[in-house]
Amino acid sequence: MARGGGCLGQPRRRLLLLLLGGLLCLHGGAPLAAAPQGRAGRGPPPAPCQAPRQWEGRTVAYDHSSGRNTRAAVSYDGPNQRLRLLEERKGLIPCKKFFEYIFLYKDAVMFQIEQVTKLCSKIALTEPWDPYDIPDNSTYEDQYYIGGPGDEIIVQEWSDRKPARKFESWVGVYTVKDCYPVQETYTKNYSVTTSTRFFDLQLGITDPSVFTPPSTCQEAQPIKMKDEC
Repeated sequence: MARGGGCLGQPRRRLLLLLLGGLLCLHGGAPLAAAPQGRAGRGPPPAPCQAPRQWEGRTVAYDHSSGRNTRAAVSYDGPNQRLRLLEERKGLIPCKKFFEYIFLYKDAVMFQIEQVTKLCSKIALTEPWDPYDIPDNSTYEDQYYIGGPGDEIIVQEWSDRKPARKFESWVGVYTVKDCYPVQETYTKNYSVTTSTRFFDLQLGITDPSVFTPPSTCQEAQPIKMKDEC
């Protein structure tokens, strides 16, 4: 009587045990996997991670105004504020020129080199250096998985949004483990301008000479070349 009375006297506990048993049956008796901490997660938001300062890889930049994707091999040198982009050819596109770009922000200059003729343009840079990293004053937005079960990575999403003061003009997605960039999106006047995806990243610079303009740039023209005939 005492045991039976005790169970009847604790209906909440009995209901909880039934619910837990049902969940375990649904998952084959395996423990439930913990979800990554997102906006609703407990505790204070994390601090921005330190992104790699030198790397090589590939990118796809989508220009929302023109609707065009640009694929490129990238060499990124954060300490020396240098960036080199080599546009990739994806099939034969009639009357399409492909360029190499060398950005030297400490010298405030950009070189544009046509890949076939090696014709060169030298253009002054007016925008400041904008590294691929998460600024210390960034706002933590979310943490989630990319991919699916058995083939997934955890990423964090950051922005320059200031709560109750400023909408975001930049959103960056970076991996949690090594802080590699995954995607960066820029907006202006509430419209997305560019989105860049990163992949095949490798640490370090295998050939620092890629930041040295070719000899044809000694007689560079001061006008940017068009990518069409």
